[in-house]
Amino acid sequence: MTSTMNHSVHDELLARLDTARAGGPAKNHERLAAAGKLFVRDRLKLLFDAGTDVIEDGLLARHLEDLPADGVVTCIGTVDGRRVCVIANDFTVKAGAWGKRTFEKMTAMQRLADELSLPLVYLVDAAGARIDEQFESYAGRKAWGNIFYNQIQISGRVPQICALFGPSPAGSAYVPALCDVTIMVRGTATAYIGSPRVAEMVTGEKVSLEEMGGADLHSRVSGLSDLLAETEEEAIAAVRLYLSYLPPSWEDKPPVIEGWDPVPVDDLRSIVPEDQATPYDVHELIDAIVDANTFFEHKELFAPELVTGFARMGGSPVGIVANQSSVKAGVLFSDSSDKAARFIWMCNAYNVPLLFLVDVPGYMLGTVAEREGIIRHGAKMLYAVAESTVPRIAVLVRKAYGGGYLGMSGSPMNPDAVIALPTAKPALLGPEGAINGIYYNKVMAIEDLDVRAKYIDDLRAEYDKKIDVFQIANENAVEAVVPVEDLRHELIARFALYRGRRKHVSPRRNGVYPV
Repeated sequence: MTSTMNHSVHDELLARLDTARAGGPAKNHERLAAAGKLFVRDRLKLLFDAGTDVIEDGLLARHLEDLPADGVVTCIGTVDGRRVCVIANDFTVKAGAWGKRTFEKMTAMQRLADELSLPLVYLVDAAGARIDEQFESYAGRKAWGNIFYNQIQISGRVPQICALFGPSPAGSAYVPALCDVTIMVRGTATAYIGSPRVAEMVTGEKVSLEEMGGADLHSRVSGLSDLLAETEEEAIAAVRLYLSYLPPSWEDKPPVIEGWDPVPVDDLRSIVPEDQATPYDVHELIDAIVDANTFFEHKELFAPELVTGFARMGGSPVGIVANQSSVKAGVLFSDSSDKAARFIWMCNAYNVPLLFLVDVPGYMLGTVAEREGIIRHGAKMLYAVAESTVPRIAVLVRKAYGGGYLGMSGSPMNPDAVIALPTAKPALLGPEGAINGIYYNKVMAIEDLDVRAKYIDDLRAEYDKKIDVFQIANENAVEAVVPVEDLRHELIARFALYRGRRKHVSPRRNGVYPV
């Protein structure tokens, strides 16, 4: 009799586990598939290494109420042989909306990730919080808001990466916003504080869901999204790739692998034009100095006048911040300053060395820039650079003018080294600005336009001679001047050296950030 009873209980358990893993009703699975979206457990199969163990918590939460796992899978699996914690919404259960057990499971996994010093991945596909459960889950000390509190507490301690497959509305939109990296899938991912319907009621504005908070908008305009993926498979592959450049926690070093040569280039010297006004694509320079096919761009579509991303040099990860002269001449705007600051903070948090490729005319001028807060945003970039303690090298590629030189980790910002290429020309002002500032009255006093033009050309040529690379080397303003064909070797050797350098950190609770 006992044997039969035990057999029955075990069978019942297996049946309940299978039912919980199956998620919501069949009709909800059909709707999910019709929208071109994957079931949460299929996403997990793509994320984790095949054939490895997955430890899941809270699978039977609320299964007696026909709410399998209360709409969220919390588990630990393996990505490239390293343990990773995951919080993944199940859209087939109440559209993934948060319930009274959802936040308990989510906050428990957040704390566990921090205590185990493991990266935390959020696979987001949730219709916000459940209004019918607000009185149990909204206002108390143990409530939905604990999710954001925990994100902030563990920020910079363990990597937090979000892949957004569907909605993340209202308060839940802060989950992607508070992660280190957010990836959005075009056509299905959305994030917004108020839906188009609510916005119309409040403001009278009529917009589509995509216009209000679609993946394109957040990747190109708002900057919430760091990568725009075309498919869920691409988004999950990007999560795996991000993790490959980052350590498990702030106390660890980034993973180092065996390096390989860069993409072959027939003539390295032809990449960067000597004429300071001739644009070029900085991606070509990056590809010429990093291990082939390892550059992984961050916020590619947002503020493209500045290029940021991870790469490997000799197998070791490095974060790259580079001016893009082919877009807006590489001038720093408010958005590009924000983009740089956030990337620098992330690299510094997780021990990723920083490489700056400098070709900057400065920060943007004019009334529009000032109204947008260019001083405040530019100061944020300066702040991020100055407080970073990871190995930091700036390469003066061409122009390095004014405050832009400082924002790009020029010598006064105390980098480990500033290296100049023969094409480098650092100066307080470029030729046009200097001539306008010093000789304006003399220039305007010349009535003959041809004579005036020749006078300006002569002044420009004279000024150019004073800011060549040999002058700054003579003044000991850089650590080295190297030919471009030696740059990669120089950088690998210097980064290896500076990794052992002890940096001073100012004792304080926190700085007052210029946000």
